[in-house]
Amino acid sequence: MNQGRIIIITGSPGTGKTTAANLAAKESCMEKSAHMHTDDFYHYLSKGAIPPHLPESNEQNLIVIEAFLEAAKRYVRGGYDVVVDGIIGPWFLDPWLNIVKEDYEVHYIVLRASKEKTMERAICRSKLDTETNIELVKVMWEQFSNLGAYEANVIDTTNDTIYDTVIKIKERISDKTALLRG
Repeated sequence: MNQGRIIIITGSPGTGKTTAANLAAKESCMEKSAHMHTDDFYHYLSKGAIPPHLPESNEQNLIVIEAFLEAAKRYVRGGYDVVVDGIIGPWFLDPWLNIVKEDYEVHYIVLRASKEKTMERAICRSKLDTETNIELVKVMWEQFSNLGAYEANVIDTTNDTIYDTVIKIKERISDKTALLRG
C-alpha cells in the first residue's frame, strides 16, 4: 500500500482555503483522499474552550493541532492523501516538521489575497460580531503577510478563480516546491 501525503493549505480567513482544500482533496492523484477541516477539531471542545484567536489559547491550540496531526498521520498510513485546511502559521509548524523527520511527506501551501480582497471575502461570513471579525481578519492577514523563509510557499489568490488556485496547488505538490524539510 502506498503511503499518502499531507498537504497543508493555510492562510488568513477569506483566501479560499476551505473551498480549495475540498476541491484539491477530490482531485488528488491518489486513489483515496481526505479533507480535514481543522476548525472541526475546535468544535469538539465542549468545556473550557478558549477562542483560538486569543493569546491565552496557545496551549489549547497546540493540543488541537496535535490531535488533527495524529489523525492525519493515520489516514496517510492508510494510503490517503490528506489535505489539511486551517490556520497553521509558521508559528505552529514544529509538530509538522517533526513528522517530516519520521518520513511523512508534508507540503505547506499558504494562500494569500490582497488585504482589500481578504477583507471583502471574510468580513460578512463570521459568527463573531462585525467589529471583532474585522479586527481578527486584519490581524490574521498581517500574520500571513510576511512569512520570511515561507514566502516561497505563498500562492496569491487575489485575482484567481478557485479552479486557478487548485491548479497552482497541484503544481506545487507535483514539483515539490512547497515540501517541508525537517
